[in-house]
Amino acid sequence: MHDCDFGFIGLGIMGQNLARNMASKGFRVAVHDHLQSIAENFAKEYASENLICCTSLNDFIDQLKQPRMIQLMVPAGDPVDAVIDGLLPFLDSGDLIIDGGNTLYVDTARRETYLAERGIRFLGAGISGGGEGALKGPSIMPSGDPRSWAMVKPFFEAIAAKVDDRPCVVHVGSGGAGHYVKMVHNGIEYADMQLICEAYHILKAAGFANTELADIFDQWNQGDLESYLVEITAQILRQKDPQSDGDLIDVVLDRAGQKGTGRWTALNAVESAVPLSTIASAVEARLLSSQLNERRVAASRLSGPDSWRVKVPIDSRGE
Repeated sequence: MHDCDFGFIGLGIMGQNLARNMASKGFRVAVHDHLQSIAENFAKEYASENLICCTSLNDFIDQLKQPRMIQLMVPAGDPVDAVIDGLLPFLDSGDLIIDGGNTLYVDTARRETYLAERGIRFLGAGISGGGEGALKGPSIMPSGDPRSWAMVKPFFEAIAAKVDDRPCVVHVGSGGAGHYVKMVHNGIEYADMQLICEAYHILKAAGFANTELADIFDQWNQGDLESYLVEITAQILRQKDPQSDGDLIDVVLDRAGQKGTGRWTALNAVESAVPLSTIASAVEARLLSSQLNERRVAASRLSGPDSWRVKVPIDSRGE
């Protein structure tokens, strides 16, 4: 007991993989999820000498060294406040809570003040890289009291991605600055994905087959457009549907979801009188996409072009 260096609450993909990443760096890590079945399944698959799975909050707290460092990987909003309030009776002055979810930055600032009044430290930490990045090395954007950052710095630098041997983590400022940076990062990613979608649509309308489109995106990924999103677009275009053996891109439901960070970016831009047309358009496209039933009704009542295909002579190189 009391020998774990760090704790994670929330065993979704991000929480699981961050915990596994940290354990692989030699730290002893305790994990907990409010759903006992998830914790038990995680224990069966991943529990080890450095990774201790706790089915109860009491056990989880007992496993941690003092001052305790606990990272929350739960959905943004009310669930974060609920977990914090559930933890408070178990914590001592100087313990540190880190919110690693996609939280609205003003909530991070509010929680830091709320916890400081109770003697508990708090950091907001934007985390980028998805599930694979969480396991192999994410980019981390923490903010808050520099003394709290000093406590967690060795852990975050150990698990972060490395570029030229430098960890992709830096203390970006006070309050909710870390989650603000992550919010804007996600907004830019919304725009990137919308641009990729529009490029796909134009080329598809011009008559290119999915395999040809994949080759074009592969070619783009070798030049100035090199990026993770362009790379996986090529992979997606080659992905087969296991049920029909056709191309998955042609059968996947055309309805996109969102967690809100792009919308928050667009709203903050309007509040700050900053033009942000590309990101705002990307958010609107997602909103339209999500309204699948309404679009189906509209399509049955509104007339459109006789054919969606555009006859444009474009060769296989995309020129």
